[in-house]
Amino acid sequence: MAETNQNKVPDTGHEWDGIRELTNPPPRWWNIAFIMSFVWLVAYIIIYPSIPLVNDYTKGVTGWTALQEYKDAVAANDAIRAPYIAKLEKMSAEEILGDQEMKNFANSYTNALFGDRCASCHGSNGQGVEKMFPVLNDDDWLYGGTLQDITDTIVDGRVGFMSAFQGQLDEAEIGQLADFVMNVSSGSATQAGWDAYNNAGCSGCHGEDAKGNKWVGAANLTDGIWRFGSSRDDVLKTIKFGVNQDGVKGTQSGVMPGFGEMLSANDIKLLTIRVWSLGGGQTE
Repeated sequence: MAETNQNKVPDTGHEWDGIRELTNPPPRWWNIAFIMSFVWLVAYIIIYPSIPLVNDYTKGVTGWTALQEYKDAVAANDAIRAPYIAKLEKMSAEEILGDQEMKNFANSYTNALFGDRCASCHGSNGQGVEKMFPVLNDDDWLYGGTLQDITDTIVDGRVGFMSAFQGQLDEAEIGQLADFVMNVSSGSATQAGWDAYNNAGCSGCHGEDAKGNKWVGAANLTDGIWRFGSSRDDVLKTIKFGVNQDGVKGTQSGVMPGFGEMLSANDIKLLTIRVWSLGGGQTE
């Protein structure tokens, strides 16, 4: 049998399972790429910082570094923002809200501030967390939604309060109150429900019309917006165990820390504008 071309190719002498290791040269394109990789390496070393030394590193002819590029970009960004920031510091919250350009800049500028101080509880867009932290992007305000109200909340914090009615009322009376709360939120409360509401003393905090009281953080019961859940069981729990009642097992928790000593006056002003803008803040 004639010898094949494969058998004519020199080999290394290695063979395994009938497979010979040949000495064919690599393709020309591979050789070119191999050589060019060394050319590229030399060019990179000449142009860019690359080789670590004992106390330093080679700088390259350009002296470029990613860190310096970042610092230059930050400096350029700060230079653009500086006139706006200086202007913000001299404007009141009302003046900023009256200037759409400055309002837009203030809300953009506070992205990081809101993310650091508020988003962990209230969410990145102020959407809140059901039964835990209030929604900020609606127009419902427990402690008022004016600029001053929001500033006071940020500076001093808030501690919710509601008495626990377990032990004060029997199960039937608590159930009647829960039904009233469910019904009044949909506009279908009965006179008997209103009587139970008033007899239990709820109007002292939530008002005779059940529309809440910002001075004590009492919720509006008529708007269908729920702080601690909308089911009847949720309402029963709140009525029975109250809010922030020491020693009462099952009481709801509603506490916000004050930031008055953590933030500058300008940061508080800008956060006030951000929260006011998120939730359709009140003017009076």
